[in-house]
Amino acid sequence: MNDVAELKRYAIVHARGLEISGYGRLLDRITEDGAGPGSWAGEWSAEGDRLAAAGRDLEASRHYLMARFPFVDGPARQAAYDKSLETFQRWSAGKGITKEHIEVDGTRLGIWQTGLSAAKPRPLLLVTGGFITLKEQWAPALPIFARLGMAAVALEMPGVGENPLAYDGDSWRFLSGVIDAIGGRADASRTYALAMSFAGHQALRCAMDDPRIRGVLTVGAPVTDFFTDQVWQKDLPRITVDTLAHLSGTDLDGLRSWALPAGRLAGLDVPVAYVASRRDEIIPPADPLRLREHVRDLRLLEHDDVHGSPAHVEETKLWLGLELLRMRGARGPMPALLNLMLAVERTKARLLRARRAK
Repeated sequence: MNDVAELKRYAIVHARGLEISGYGRLLDRITEDGAGPGSWAGEWSAEGDRLAAAGRDLEASRHYLMARFPFVDGPARQAAYDKSLETFQRWSAGKGITKEHIEVDGTRLGIWQTGLSAAKPRPLLLVTGGFITLKEQWAPALPIFARLGMAAVALEMPGVGENPLAYDGDSWRFLSGVIDAIGGRADASRTYALAMSFAGHQALRCAMDDPRIRGVLTVGAPVTDFFTDQVWQKDLPRITVDTLAHLSGTDLDGLRSWALPAGRLAGLDVPVAYVASRRDEIIPPADPLRLREHVRDLRLLEHDDVHGSPAHVEETKLWLGLELLRMRGARGPMPALLNLMLAVERTKARLLRARRAK
């Protein structure tokens, strides 16, 4: 059973990212893990059922995604996950995104895509959530990237959702496999990875060997010390340790070889945009510091926040959008517009902090 207080704490950044309103009142009704009224899966699923009955399929899907959080461990979370896929599929009709399946290393995995075209191959963006989040969390944003002239694909890390590939020390290679599977429907030589958390670690590792990846954007990705600092590991949240063990089939000691060496980081010849949280309780401060010391083209955004920076979701989204445009050398009105929106968001945040300080 999961620790309910810990579930609530780490669900906040995901609930905000999913734009779920009123999540605080729903969390207050949860008193236990398991199934049924008052339970994690039960309360999130009940709200999803209510929204689905009202025809609000996207909102329903997002509540079912939260009911499954952090991973499927029994019938209640499995039922919620199945409902999330069903309601999202229903919502997606006519929204400019398409569900399809591709094969990587002989394994079938699901993706959402927009803009893939053999007749007009565009630069490719791979959007990958972390070791907890599902591709349906990111898929609604794909048309935004299409408007920026890119083909965009939302997918999941190995072991998560509809990606049954093994999560191990070599699973970073699956990103190259995805690019291969997409074939000539995108300009693979100009591929960018927007990869959250542990998927960011895989994207950095893949970029070291696959020259088609021309930029990596990530939030709170482990780099080196997360895998090697045993003192830091002693205080990791249980939800992190349990999820990693569930996906990898090993303990933290078995992940030590996953650390990215300084020499390989120094050899990265692509831009990296990294969002760090100064009070991160999962990623040690030494990890973004190692990127600062070794990566030649690094843009680092630091928030005074906990893991995932839940109080800075909008600022993070805008900053990552700007960094993606910078990596592509974009000119024109869009970078100017995003800069303006980012300035407005930062002003709003400063005013809010000032009011709270009074």
